Amino acid sequence: MGFLAGKRALIVGVASERSIAWGIAQAMAREGASLAFTYQTERLGERVRDMAAQTGSSICLPLDVARDDDIQGMYTVLAGNWNTVDIIVHSVAFAPREQLAGSYLDSVTREGFQIAHDISSYSFAALAKYGRQLLSPSSALLTLSYLGAVRSIPNYNVMGPAKASLEANVRFMAAELGATGTRVNAISAGPIKTLAAAGIGGFRAMLQQVATTTPIRRNVTIEDVGNAAAFLCSDLAAGITGEILYVDGGYSRVGMSL
Repeated sequence: MGFLAGKRALIVGVASERSIAWGIAQAMAREGASLAFTYQTERLGERVRDMAAQTGSSICLPLDVARDDDIQGMYTVLAGNWNTVDIIVHSVAFAPREQLAGSYLDSVTREGFQIAHDISSYSFAALAKYGRQLLSPSSALLTLSYLGAVRSIPNYNVMGPAKASLEANVRFMAAELGATGTRVNAISAGPIKTLAAAGIGGFRAMLQQVATTTPIRRNVTIEDVGNAAAFLCSDLAAGITGEILYVDGGYSRVGMSL
């Protein structure tokens, strides 16, 4: 029996088999959790339903995290299947493509800044805000961050401030929800070749640089992140909340490659 047996996990953000959210879903299913998935568009819906079936799940719900009505409607439908939710995984980030190339000040716009923060940060708070009535007494919320939240990363641009906002969300939400038994954490993963990351200028060079600099001499995988996420959302991590766990092979802790 896995250490998530009996837990119910809502996975928001699966887009393909390269998604970090998919690595998390696989690890949680392996450890015994029952899963529900969301998808953004009908074009993605068929793919996500097929992937959900691989985990034994038949719950796939449409969701546009930019719309509060969509979030509330999703929870209404989910409540018809589950009376409580133990885990919510938020693996959603977006900025317009033109915001992720060139220098920060040349590329950033008011609209791009607002979109990046709305989709990448506010949506995590919104999922908690509208879903807290469903949360079980020992629930866990998890989101995905990146080193760009605390360091300047070439071409990451507006996503850096958006991820910094997301990490602040983790702290404020952990402080507020802790009294009800809910824990809130984030994983800051090393670079992984997801569909979203492919749109960042110079990403391939970034992968190569990290693989030769990180202490473990390789890039992390969605399986590495999935295993860490399963632990953080389990009762094994009952004393951990408000934390940003770096799953990056130690890259963020190395000052200079020798």
